[in-house]
Amino acid sequence: MRTSEIRKKFLDYFAAEGHTIVDSSSLVPHGDPTLMFTNAGMVQFKHVFLGNESRPYRTATTSQKCVRAGGKHNDLENVGHTARHHTFFEMLGNFSFGDYFKHDAIRYAWQFLTGELKLDPARLFITVFEEDDEAYDIWTKEVGIPADRIARIGAKDNFWSMGDTGPCGPCSEIFYDHGADVWGGPPGTAEEDGDRYIEIWNLVFMQYDRDEDGTLTPLPHPSVDTGMGLERVAAVMQGVHNNYDIDLFARLIDAAGALTGVRMGDDPVSDVSLRVLADHLRSVSFLLADGVLPSNEGRGFVLRRILRRACRHGRLLGMYEAFIYKLVDALVAEMGDHFAELKESQGNIEQVIRIEEERFIKTLDKGLKLVEQAAASAGKGGTIPGETLFALYDTFGFPTDLTADILKGTDISLDMDGFERCMEEQRTRARAAWGGSGESALPKALFELREHHGPTEFLGYDTLSSEGVITGLIRDGEAVDTLHAGEEGWLIANQTPFYAESGGQAGDTGLITIGDAIFEVSDTRKMLSDLFVHTGKVVKGSFEAGSVVHFAVDEDRRAAIRRNHTATHLMHAVLRKVLGEHVKQAGSLVNEQRLRFDFNHFKPVSEEERKVIEAEVNAAIWANDPVETKLMSQDEAVASGAMALFGEKYGDEVRVVSAGFSTELCGGTHVSATGDIGPFRIVSEAGIAAGVRRIEAVTGSAAYQSLVADIHTLEEAAGHLKVRPFEAADAVVTLQGKLKDAEKELTSLRAKQSTGLLDDLIKQAVEVNGVKLLAVEVSGVKDMRDFMDKAKGKLKSGILVFGMKNGPKVQLIAGVTQDLLGSYHAGNIVREVAMICGGKGGGKPDMAMAGGTEPDKLKQALAGVAALISG
Repeated sequence: MRTSEIRKKFLDYFAAEGHTIVDSSSLVPHGDPTLMFTNAGMVQFKHVFLGNESRPYRTATTSQKCVRAGGKHNDLENVGHTARHHTFFEMLGNFSFGDYFKHDAIRYAWQFLTGELKLDPARLFITVFEEDDEAYDIWTKEVGIPADRIARIGAKDNFWSMGDTGPCGPCSEIFYDHGADVWGGPPGTAEEDGDRYIEIWNLVFMQYDRDEDGTLTPLPHPSVDTGMGLERVAAVMQGVHNNYDIDLFARLIDAAGALTGVRMGDDPVSDVSLRVLADHLRSVSFLLADGVLPSNEGRGFVLRRILRRACRHGRLLGMYEAFIYKLVDALVAEMGDHFAELKESQGNIEQVIRIEEERFIKTLDKGLKLVEQAAASAGKGGTIPGETLFALYDTFGFPTDLTADILKGTDISLDMDGFERCMEEQRTRARAAWGGSGESALPKALFELREHHGPTEFLGYDTLSSEGVITGLIRDGEAVDTLHAGEEGWLIANQTPFYAESGGQAGDTGLITIGDAIFEVSDTRKMLSDLFVHTGKVVKGSFEAGSVVHFAVDEDRRAAIRRNHTATHLMHAVLRKVLGEHVKQAGSLVNEQRLRFDFNHFKPVSEEERKVIEAEVNAAIWANDPVETKLMSQDEAVASGAMALFGEKYGDEVRVVSAGFSTELCGGTHVSATGDIGPFRIVSEAGIAAGVRRIEAVTGSAAYQSLVADIHTLEEAAGHLKVRPFEAADAVVTLQGKLKDAEKELTSLRAKQSTGLLDDLIKQAVEVNGVKLLAVEVSGVKDMRDFMDKAKGKLKSGILVFGMKNGPKVQLIAGVTQDLLGSYHAGNIVREVAMICGGKGGGKPDMAMAGGTEPDKLKQALAGVAALISG
């Protein structure tokens, strides 16, 4: 059974059992900023399990794309060497949000495995949490699992929790027995680390709420979270023991083999590299499809590391040019039918991978030179320090096994203990940067507010002022009853007209008042998915929890933000029209000053294209079309042609904003009609990453001020040119022509001066052993090679050495005329001269250059040339 068939059979089975099929969420876990990547099927339902979010369904099923390659969950270094480690994998899952529990979860799993997939029941082994008698009885008494094929396991492996506190519960795992010919024992035995028994499904029963003291309180609505690794199940169904032997990987490995000329089975080392290419191709492509771009930090850094590791293995297979991007087509053919984002982004994925490959090939060559330098520094029988090994690994993508391979056959050793210390320091930094759960850094008081008072109701689509009740005040991370004048803190209310930063739109500012008391809001942020937090300072009076207060958003600032936000939508649509449908948003910022829009495109926007974009956006503004907002289901919105924007997290009911020819899913605030935007001007366009461009633009009064400033500059320039503003361009062209003529004349004068200088220098030549020698210091020479050619022509026969001081450095050049090449070598001469000046160099027999770092020794070096050629 093909991998794609297993995925479909799983989803169809649970759909027939009343589960809603939910699309895989992005690999970037929006709403959970410190979780690096989506690494499990339950991530997109986290707030549902916590009770902070509701869905129109109580049961769901997914095939979730996952990545484990950074932070706490990092399988990167094992990939290719083991049978089941991947950076990218699919997790099949079924979920119950307070609907069914253990009986049905176990029944569904057993029926699917033994009924739908027809696995032999005798080959399935079960584990339960050692204290979970209920699950044990279901398996043994209802399903009929013999006691010798079920094990009670401790909390380390069979008790799951979302964090140190919160929802948690026992697990029940299902293992597949590959048979007695494979070494290993069942879970709970001394041989459990063998490969005979492989976990294929984990059933998590969330039935408790753990508090800070460790006390477990039964949840009022127990839930179920399950996960079954698609690649592992495919291996079982296809009768192979290694995940990389399943049909999906086999096709990708065949494609890699066709390009590299290396086939699986040719060599164990090459087999590892082919597996790495197949695995890393998937993770890199899916991350790019979800908007992650290569960079030197965060998610982009992990993406870059994965791709560079793949490049390194390509080099081991003899590939010295970019080629991984050519494998994307095979991946799209294999997985694009289910994951449409791969097809839609194929061109973008290929372009970014190619650019990164070409860039890293240059870096890799530098790394090879650094290995050589490190080996030279270590010397015969020496050791390369751990810090150097780590720098090679971390900066240039050189794992220590590659460094060891390069040094194979030498007696140089590697300080692996020092390398491991550096690695552990990096892991510590990574764990600190990516805490894992997402909300672990938020104060406990915020969770308590959310639990007791529920979410904040947003009123800001319809009004900029309202009344509301303060549900909580937080100062320095702790809940307080009162905030006094001069104190900074967070103010949370049951409802607010203040927009919280989201989807690139900046949070609102303004005032919250009660009587004479004033709380000045400097920012508004959304936390725990739907809690609006007003950040600011009490500038007068005091505020108490439970008080009714008045909210007033800064209207002028909000109006400016609305103009920029709607203009962003119009520009996005125009970019796709002018530059092509491949244009896809890669990030945005909308505040009261400007709009910033990042998008996928692989060359600079030309001046002509920029003019067209600006003109078409302004034309859409002048059309003064109404801006309409409709609420509909996400499926209806997509069916209507609405475009989803990168970085947004959409619920089941979405806002669809239509402005002229633009229709997008958007939760932000907008103008009432496009004409409200006012003038639109692009102020800059630049590249910010491989295949990503950034446009910054202004609207309204900011656009007008920008235009006024440009006019003033033009008028000032025209004044200096003594022409009228509309004549300034022609005047500049005329001035450039005059400057060009002046430069030609200057060049001619310099040439004449140089000829005169050469005539004087040639007179200084001396005869050494019957050979003319000219070794002198020069200055002001622009082109030393040209100067040498001319000097050789005038001297006719002889040896010439020129030295020129340039600040703290020395520039040297030596030349030998054609008739003396059999006896003298310019490269050897200049090398010896350079050594005296603290430098090195060399070159061809007839002309060679060198450099030095000790200009004070130039006179001594030139004086020694005579002895050098006479010896």
